[in-house]
Amino acid sequence: MKNIDKKTILVVDDDQDLLQQMKIQIEGFGFEVVTADGQKEAEKILETLKPDLALLDLMMENKDSGFILSYRIKKRYPETPVIIATAVTSETGMLFSVESDEDKNWIKADLYLEKGLRSDQLHREINKLLKM
Repeated sequence: MKNIDKKTILVVDDDQDLLQQMKIQIEGFGFEVVTADGQKEAEKILETLKPDLALLDLMMENKDSGFILSYRIKKRYPETPVIIATAVTSETGMLFSVESDEDKNWIKADLYLEKGLRSDQLHREINKLLKM
């Protein structure tokens, strides 16, 4: 049963270990956490759940799963903040950001973070997006 006092965060990542670590970490911040191990599972969850915030991996089933999922979340729940967290820069050297209007048009996310960020940084970013 959903605790109405707690904000719900959807965490989506195909790395099961990381998914569990993120769940424990974010629950420690005082949030409800719903997890999905990929884009398809997340889309099923989103049919019945409107998260207060979504934290997505970029590369899951496909290299752009996070972008696609972010787009679909924003289309269905435009006010829900979306964070894309990935290690793609360290793995590929490709850089992404959501700074310019052009980037914001195709990357439907509110924030782009590199994986491996410290717990206090993540907590601060989540609170900022939730205006807490």
